[in-house]
Parts: sequence; structure tokens; C-alpha cells
Amino acid sequence: MNPVLKEFPEEFTTERLIIRMPRPGDGKVVYEAIKASMKELKPWMPFAQQEQTEQDVGLNIRSAHTSFLTREDLRLLVFHKGTGEFIASSGLHRINWSIPKFEIGYWIDTRFSGKGYMIEAVQGIADFAFAELHAKRLEIRCDTHNQKSRAIPEKLGFELEGILKNDDLSPDTNELRDTCVYAKLA
Repeated sequence: MNPVLKEFPEEFTTERLIIRMPRPGDGKVVYEAIKASMKELKPWMPFAQQEQTEQDVGLNIRSAHTSFLTREDLRLLVFHKGTGEFIASSGLHRINWSIPKFEIGYWIDTRFSGKGYMIEAVQGIADFAFAELHAKRLEIRCDTHNQKSRAIPEKLGFELEGILKNDDLSPDTNELRDTCVYAKLA
């Protein structure tokens, strides 16, 4: 089946969160979160290496919206259920629909870190992927030095399948880095 024809919810909730596809107009809140979190994002995220304008982020959000509709990439935005505040960006990436398998990526607005939101969001996304998308494999990949990012799959019972040596370049220093590969199977 062509992935474009796959029907599944564009939004779901957890105890404290609304998790949904990006929509035109979300650029402003995502831009504000990036601005507030730049220091924490820069060592790990390629997009944080250069200054972005609100318009740049708005265009990126619209592109993510289109990619969601075409099922090429399923970015998901995380909002607080009670206040409606934007908390984090996550999603299901590097999709192989024939298995199906997905990689969960994530970053959080620094102003909301340390409250368990990212763990709750990733658990919700994993549950969604297994129940709605019939995932057989979920992966989380992160730099071996990114302890905060590594803590999430470890707390959620993902298995560390291995460490890929000299797998990538650090976004901020261009030095070789190692990548942890965590997985959870259906």
C-alpha cells in the first residue's frame, strides 16, 4: 500500500500532553523555543548551528506538515494539555514502511526540561507507533556523550543494541563522534 493512503490519527494525547502533526502557524512557538534553548541544542542538533529567523522556522514547519501528509516523515509537536504551551519537537523519522520501522528523534524547550515531559512524550509516541502504525521496530539514536538524551530510552526500556564508532560528526565542532543505537521491538 502506498504510505500516502495510510490513515491514522494526526493527534493523540497522554496524561499531560497533546502530541500532533505540525500545522501552518506553529512556526512562531517553535522559533521561540529554539531561541530559548539554543545553548542546550547547539552541541547536539545540526539545525542549531546557525541563526534562524521566525520565517525560516515557519517554512520548516510547513515543510514538515507536507511531509507528514505524504507520510515521508512524521514530525510531531508536543504541547501541554492544560496550558496549550509548546514544549517539544519529536517525531518518527527515517521511516521504512515495508517493515514498518521508525526512528524517534526529540528535543525539548529548555524552559520545560526536568519535568518528565520528554519521557512522557516519547512513551506516547512509541505507544502510538506500535498501536496505530503497527511498528515492528523503533530506534532512538543519540551521541554517546548526550547523557540527557540517552536517559530517555534507558528509562523507557529500549535496549542498547550497540555503539557505532566514528559514525557522525559533532554538529558544533565537526569532530568524529560515536552514536548509541537503542531499539524496542513489537
